[in-house]
Amino acid sequence: MRRRPVIIALLAVLAFVGASASQAAVLQEGNLRVKFDADFNPHALPRQHPAPVQIKVSGSIGTTDGSHPPALRWLEVELNRAGKLATAGLPVCSASRLQSTTTSQALSRCRPALIGHGNFRAVVALEGDVPTGGKILVFNSRFDGKPALLLHFFAAVPARFTLVVPLRIAQTSKGEFGTLLRTRVPRLAGGLASITRIDLTVGRRYSFRGKRRSYLSAACSAPPGINFVPFNFARIRMRFESHAKVESILPGFCRVRPT
Repeated sequence: MRRRPVIIALLAVLAFVGASASQAAVLQEGNLRVKFDADFNPHALPRQHPAPVQIKVSGSIGTTDGSHPPALRWLEVELNRAGKLATAGLPVCSASRLQSTTTSQALSRCRPALIGHGNFRAVVALEGDVPTGGKILVFNSRFDGKPALLLHFFAAVPARFTLVVPLRIAQTSKGEFGTLLRTRVPRLAGGLASITRIDLTVGRRYSFRGKRRSYLSAACSAPPGINFVPFNFARIRMRFESHAKVESILPGFCRVRPT
């Protein structure tokens, strides 16, 4: 009679060990190598109702032979349906307000809609690959009347440029992934530059109609008696200027928060 609880406990320990390791996916297509990681905090969440979370995303793009990396042209990210997105009462910013702005100018125009931030690195093909980089800002927006994100990239040297990338947000009704973010990435610096590194944090707490709200929230939907659950956190698809395509599923885990 004691064997089943022992087996369940052993499986939980093995899952915890696996999930505690790095969840980064390393993908290769020809000479293109992509490393992508996504996670959320905190991992300890209520069993029955969603609680505020932040999502952290990092990725790097390079080549195995040191050649100029191809530009990312298409991106899709699907998130597990245990996560929820709420925008009621959150200010929005339009892409037109962010065109040709610096980081400080973008903040002065759209700070109330800010929901994330980060950094990026890129290389510009100018008599060899010249490194550059700067800040990323993430704003709440709308596209065709539906929720969307705007990513604002700005770099000052060696070439000054601003890139505004809209991410459409869609909800799906079937399967383990419930939220889809997708975008076609505009050419950077007239097509001369390729992004090589992104580190991004998305999440915000705000008040609306006298209640505290969170842009992102999630619950840990563990069965009764189980307090740790591994699951597929995200699925990523990328397509590049070179027509190379990569795809991967990133695992995650959550723990039930004691009540």
